[in-house]
Amino acid sequence: MNPRTDTPATQAPSDLDRWFRRYWPRPAARRRIVLFPHGGGSASFYRGLAKRLLPAAEPLIAQYPGREDRLEERHITVMAELADRACEALLPALDREFVFFGHSMGAAVAHEVALRLEHRHGVAPALLCLSGRPAPRHHKPGSKHLDDEALWDELGRLGATPSLLLANPQVRRVVLPTLRADYRLVERYRPGTSPMLSCPVAACLGDQDPEVTPQEAEAWSEVSRGGFTFRLFAGDHFFFRGQEDDLVGWLLTTTDREAA
Repeated sequence: MNPRTDTPATQAPSDLDRWFRRYWPRPAARRRIVLFPHGGGSASFYRGLAKRLLPAAEPLIAQYPGREDRLEERHITVMAELADRACEALLPALDREFVFFGHSMGAAVAHEVALRLEHRHGVAPALLCLSGRPAPRHHKPGSKHLDDEALWDELGRLGATPSLLLANPQVRRVVLPTLRADYRLVERYRPGTSPMLSCPVAACLGDQDPEVTPQEAEAWSEVSRGGFTFRLFAGDHFFFRGQEDDLVGWLLTTTDREAA
């Protein structure tokens, strides 16, 4: 017996679905908020924050290659390639108002994607929110990606991972390649002189963040002529853990004010 030829093949995921996690799809939402994770981070880390955006918006969380369900894909270690590919994948989701939120490395990615969207495709976010990251003028190159022990110590210093997991050799084997690749990307990144954006920009920071000063974060005002808002939260580099409601309330209020 000949095999059937009229059975539809399994549909491959779109680039949007490969690059962005929609844990709670809301196709009728009037607004989408796109979250870009920190270096070494993944989409699942931001589930709690994203869920608090409901029902005001549909959250999309970037899933960079080389982690979680994209573990078998190669890491991207050049900012231009990461931003180019994320930008192209995101285009089908920009059929309504959208907001960007990026934390740490994710803030630089969000900024680069916003630049590509405005200057190549003529679309801009209703708000570009940049968290826990110095503005481009204060970018700090580094070399931690060359030293595994320094990288692992950095993970503990920033408080992103519980000490029990840091002591687990299996966790280290899984996490370290992603951490190394992301640090290589951000430490070798050179922002250069970029054209101005037209969208409103907001920046936020924990008041005990060891990586960024308020002055370095407030310099994000220089990247756009669309207006600027700054908020200093209590906390360290991952200040939003435990006060997600406060961050989301500020983010949505700022978006509504700028969009009015």
